[in-house]
Amino acid sequence: MSDQFENVTIIKKANVYFDGRVTSRTVLFADGTRKTLGFMMPGDYVFNTASREVMEILNGKMEVLLPGEKDWQIIETGQSFEVPANSSFSLKVKEPVDYCCSYG
Repeated sequence: MSDQFENVTIIKKANVYFDGRVTSRTVLFADGTRKTLGFMMPGDYVFNTASREVMEILNGKMEVLLPGEKDWQIIETGQSFEVPANSSFSLKVKEPVDYCCSYG
């Protein structure tokens, strides 16, 4: 994956979740696709998603429990995971995590 995006629009207002422990900025592409670039502080989180998501870990490490799974997976720098639309997933973040989430 590329280290930078070209010819995009950035929404200045942050998306803030869990009392500010998770934040992201929305990146819009000319072809209509959307990504978010975000940062998570340590904590336990449950996210609900309306559309399919691919979360790429740019830096850090976490545990993820994906829909329909019983076992937690460790995901770290350079790895990614996919979450189906209309589902929820759980995260255990033990250290700060920098991430990019792609939708659709």
